[in-house]
Amino acid sequence: MFETHQMIDAVTQLANTARPAAPALPVTSALETLLPNGLRQGSTVSVSGSVTLLLAVLAAASAEGAWCALVGLPAISAEAARDLGVELSRLPMIRCPGERWVPVVGALLDAMDLVVARPPARLSDGDIRRIAARARSRGAVFVAFSAGRDHWPHSDVRLTAEGGSWDGIGNGHGRLRQRQITVTAHGRGTAAGHRSVALWLPTATGGVQAYPNPSLAVVG
Repeated sequence: MFETHQMIDAVTQLANTARPAAPALPVTSALETLLPNGLRQGSTVSVSGSVTLLLAVLAAASAEGAWCALVGLPAISAEAARDLGVELSRLPMIRCPGERWVPVVGALLDAMDLVVARPPARLSDGDIRRIAARARSRGAVFVAFSAGRDHWPHSDVRLTAEGGSWDGIGNGHGRLRQRQITVTAHGRGTAAGHRSVALWLPTATGGVQAYPNPSLAVVG
């Protein structure tokens, strides 16, 4: 974990580092129905309802070399992130940016490929628009996370996780192995549309896969 002033110094040095020259950041195949064009650089994405879904969204990009940053999020399981494909060596985290949330997120957007942040309870419309403009101008992807059902205003894509039935316990014994959820995507502009998909997230091995799947439907 980085202190806030250390992170600002670090991203200033990283600002001139070359980024992958891809038109969009990739997503794992199980999410392609929801994000058929991947994560468009310069876009704003809102994810609500599941930290595991959030990690799954950035996993493929992280695995392929993208630098991702987490700001103001609850405790993240390093093992769960790694199982989904997140590269921890390219995942700096700032736990509590406090009143410096806006400048910290802005500095990270200057240097990172993808910035995930949990917005503070009160944020002005001007700050919201400035964050979106910063992401567009730098070609970064900004992902706003909410543990509840709230969404970041004016998002290009909104992903919502619902349900959450666990599998693995039977006849009073066993342990939770995998979770079946439904994820819905609402988009605007080039991402316009309404799409839903049922997923194992996580699967019994910690990944993400479309549901139903015969190889995962029954767990011993």
